[in-house]
Amino acid sequence: MAAEGGGKEMNEIKTQFTTREGLYKLLSHSEYSRPNRVPFNSQGSNPVRVSFVNVNDQSGNGDRLCFNVGRELYFYIYKGVRKAADLSKPIDKRIYKGTQPTCHDFNHLTATAESVSLLVGFSAGQVQLIDPIKKETSKLFNEERLIDKSRVTCVKWVPGSESLFLVAHSSGNMYLYNVEHTCGTTAPHYQLLKQGESFAVHTCKSKSTRNPLLKWTVGEGALNEFAFSPDGKFLACVSQDGFLRVFNFDSVELHGTMKSYFGGLLCVCWSPDGKYIVTGGEDDLVTVWSFVDCRVIARGHGHKSWVSVVAFDPYTTSVEESDPMEFSGSDEDFQDLHFGRDRANSTQSRLSKRNSTDSRPVSVTYRFGSVGQDTQLCLWDLTEDILFPHQPLSRARTHTNVMNATSPPAGSGGTNPGSNGNSITTPGNSVPPPLPRSNSLPHSAVSNAGSKSSVMDGAIASGVSKFATLSLHDRKERHHEKDHKRNHSMGHISSKSSDKLNLVTKTKTDPAKTLGTPLCPRMEDVPLLEPLICKKIAHERLTVLIFLEDCIVTACQEGFICTWARPGKVGTSKLLSGCNLLTRKTFQLLLDLIDL
Repeated sequence: MAAEGGGKEMNEIKTQFTTREGLYKLLSHSEYSRPNRVPFNSQGSNPVRVSFVNVNDQSGNGDRLCFNVGRELYFYIYKGVRKAADLSKPIDKRIYKGTQPTCHDFNHLTATAESVSLLVGFSAGQVQLIDPIKKETSKLFNEERLIDKSRVTCVKWVPGSESLFLVAHSSGNMYLYNVEHTCGTTAPHYQLLKQGESFAVHTCKSKSTRNPLLKWTVGEGALNEFAFSPDGKFLACVSQDGFLRVFNFDSVELHGTMKSYFGGLLCVCWSPDGKYIVTGGEDDLVTVWSFVDCRVIARGHGHKSWVSVVAFDPYTTSVEESDPMEFSGSDEDFQDLHFGRDRANSTQSRLSKRNSTDSRPVSVTYRFGSVGQDTQLCLWDLTEDILFPHQPLSRARTHTNVMNATSPPAGSGGTNPGSNGNSITTPGNSVPPPLPRSNSLPHSAVSNAGSKSSVMDGAIASGVSKFATLSLHDRKERHHEKDHKRNHSMGHISSKSSDKLNLVTKTKTDPAKTLGTPLCPRMEDVPLLEPLICKKIAHERLTVLIFLEDCIVTACQEGFICTWARPGKVGTSKLLSGCNLLTRKTFQLLLDLIDL
């Protein structure tokens, strides 16, 4: 009976969860989907993806939302935690025949209330440029599939550019396009521009400038996702061969690599300050990689199947000065501290203080999340004891323990200081208590064997330099924000079709030879993180995780886009709209009872 009860609890869909900040709640009235709200039969369909843009209109509600479900593409006004979703009135709706949308991305630089540029990649390899506000289709790239016939896995505008965008395919190739150029009526011819270990870059040979401007061939098998660094200078790619590769985008130089524990890597993201990269994939793990040191610094185990999305939360990434903070204020003050509008804007600049010799000691906690095919949402904290294991902990850094949110794992024999899992030290303490291991298992510290210099070769080929200057000339300075069957995983690695122009150094990597090296440390050689929370939040595999200022957005393969309000971000007055029979005081009482 106990086993049955436990199983039922494990299968229960959670609608709220608690972290150190407070209670996150699922807002059922803010759920977006197809207008009929019928769960989508996702058999054989591409992952549901969600893209956001703010068009800065005068109404104060400039957020717009785009998502794909099967052959359908929807564009809505996103009302978030403020008002209920109105699914009866999409701004634009498109149904495609013969191909399916696989991914999409807005150009935030050019977005206005009257016009917005949206790139959409498709399962047959084409890329479409549309304006869902004007309901226009501007251009279609790779229309005849002469450039690449394989599925588009990721498409993104180049940071700071109004016209350049990058497209990745399941063929393992990436292409750089310019919206102002055509693709030509014949298959493109290429010439080698740059070659390195397991990658090659070609330019398009043509009398007149045409797309694609560049062709990247990266690794073996599908290129599953890429992500630009916050400053737009570096590009992180994850492939089905299990490798993370980080490039200097302008100079086309390989900065560093990492290998998954096994299987392909499916997702990648950067920390807000660009110092760390997190990946997830078919090894069920999240892996934290240091951009500066080019080495794995931690792994996280909480998922029971493939990890499909990883993302950092800039609104709960914490930087504390050396003076311990007094949390004697109201709950609202505490929430404003962690979720204020200025917090995300200042995170990057404040994190840079950590390595400054003349600044006061700073304590850092990075928050990131992950979702997977196990239908679970995990949140993780990356704290200083993991990031800097060989540095003595100052009293200032011991203040990081207010970031701990969970008790030790069952059977660990540890105790949690305080009833709420928080233990705040004061300046008068002679011996500060040790920091919690960022919910990590207390085994060996990070090995230094993988450390290497981050100094890059300054000698760049003149042709590369010339091209980088030419292609990226229109960049602008801007200040806007921006337990499965493991034996199956390795079988998903597919080899690319033969191509005479793919002059990649074919180095077949033997997993047995990489395991235990700096490229792929053994599990016991790096700290193992445990999630702050790990909750089942959907019936079907999760495909979206986006952190916004007042909420978290998730989506599953059934086509439901869910809004999770952050603590204190659901205003009583806004929930009272349309509820004339209840007074504010009575309504608040009802909310309190629900919480209990």
